[in-house]
Amino acid sequence: MAMFTSFTRRKPSEADQSDRGLREEVRRALPMHYEAIADALLSEGNVMAACEAVGRDVARDGADLGEALSGLRTTFELVVGDPPSFEATTALSMAWSEATLQYLHQLSCEDPLTGLASLAHLRTRLDEMYREAELTDVPVRRTHALVIVELVFPTGPAAPEHAFTRALRLVQLTEMIRSVWSGGQTIGRLGLHRAVAVVPRDADLGMSVGLLRELIRDLDLGEARTRLWIEGLPPTGDGATRLLDELAR
Repeated sequence: MAMFTSFTRRKPSEADQSDRGLREEVRRALPMHYEAIADALLSEGNVMAACEAVGRDVARDGADLGEALSGLRTTFELVVGDPPSFEATTALSMAWSEATLQYLHQLSCEDPLTGLASLAHLRTRLDEMYREAELTDVPVRRTHALVIVELVFPTGPAAPEHAFTRALRLVQLTEMIRSVWSGGQTIGRLGLHRAVAVVPRDADLGMSVGLLRELIRDLDLGEARTRLWIEGLPPTGDGATRLLDELAR
């Protein structure tokens, strides 16, 4: 995988000569980005946080997971003389995976797990609608609205469902949304527990939302509860982008 640039060893510069506790020959041997982990190891700092930061950085630089873990092993062996701990390996791997998935989601029109439109695709669709509205002088907030469905799960020890099971619950909701709005409307995912449909703001909107509420009531969603509401669109495309980002948090 090569998302941006190739993964190479760190090249020292004039600014790198400051003494942070590492011998110069060790500093020169460190892979690019891994000095933060070396510093944390030497200073008894937050090694896990450093591993997470490095995992994200090397993923953005195009390193595959094998390269990322190889760099981690090299760093630990150079600095402390031992292989990396399980916790450090897990922290770096998880951060690498999250950064990689985020990048792939930005490229794809669909969320790979649920088949819902990605957040990036939702932004693009709304941008198109606002550009069309400028040509027709009919505001988007008068022609369209967002219908949001949110899953609310129990928290704490009483929340046994795995993340994958929760994603399947969202797919169940999506199928109900598609059964109500089957005319090619854009249906996407907002964060982990919300689905959104970009629908016409017409005389049947209230009736359609009521029908969706009845269909959802008949679903077996385990311990999850649902919230369903209509979200108005703001006057500008920039405002719509901010709204989507807020809803996705």
